[in-house]
Amino acid sequence: MPELPEIETLRIGLKKYLVGHKILDVDVKVSKLFQGEPRNVIGAKVLDIKRIGKGIIIDLNNNYSMAVHLKLTGQLVYRGVETKKVKLSEKTGGSLPSNFTHVIFKLDKGATLYYNDLRKFGWIKVLKKDEVLDLPFFKEMGPEPAVAKTMAGKPLTFKGFKQIVQIGKLPIKVLLMDQKRIGGIGNIYANDALFKAGIDPRRKGNTLDDKEIKRLFDSLIFVLKMGLKYGGSSDVNYVNATGEEGSYQDHALVYDKKGKKCPCGGTIEKFFLGGRGTYFCPTCQH
Repeated sequence: MPELPEIETLRIGLKKYLVGHKILDVDVKVSKLFQGEPRNVIGAKVLDIKRIGKGIIIDLNNNYSMAVHLKLTGQLVYRGVETKKVKLSEKTGGSLPSNFTHVIFKLDKGATLYYNDLRKFGWIKVLKKDEVLDLPFFKEMGPEPAVAKTMAGKPLTFKGFKQIVQIGKLPIKVLLMDQKRIGGIGNIYANDALFKAGIDPRRKGNTLDDKEIKRLFDSLIFVLKMGLKYGGSSDVNYVNATGEEGSYQDHALVYDKKGKKCPCGGTIEKFFLGGRGTYFCPTCQH
């Protein structure tokens, strides 16, 4: 599932290309993915693109917004005169529309916004702008590490992070991925942050001492910033706003490296924790 660096990269791209366009029509091919009335977005112009945790908010000039959650395999891809020379990743289907394009926004100036979703788990919800933050997905979102230049959500301070960890009785990796506690962190960056901090993913949060908590907080900031630097991870279906892949998967610290040698000399192992594949080095993570 795309995490904070992937969704922030997407937000930046959509803000660059989508803002200012008028929505001329909406073609909904799979009704469950588009909740709300198309007439409430047709004719409106895009004013701004925001992000809270793993969610995108597209604000329109008619007091409506579209809230978007990509879930596991969702994609938002813009195609216009500015991007006609950009080669689409095969993860989009190679051309647009593809077999898993389920919502098409026809825009002015000959542009189009495509919503793809291989697994059909994501959603687009049209609602009044002042109702967006009342959606449970956003309302229940925890504060997020302040690594993006602009934030619509609540920032996670070290003090707040320390409190979350110290009262946590769950394994620390599961705790990091709980969106109601901390927004934006998923499996990739939780794995890598714990590796960088030298902490076993199975340890309960309340067993970490102050030095370990500070080291983990700093490691989270580090890996999330690295994710942003490389345009996110495309180890599954993620592509950015122009349909290109990120490259964090080529720079990951421990994620998806089962059987490879750790710099410490140990061997990276994989096990499942909270239903998610977990990578760690038993030699240097304690």
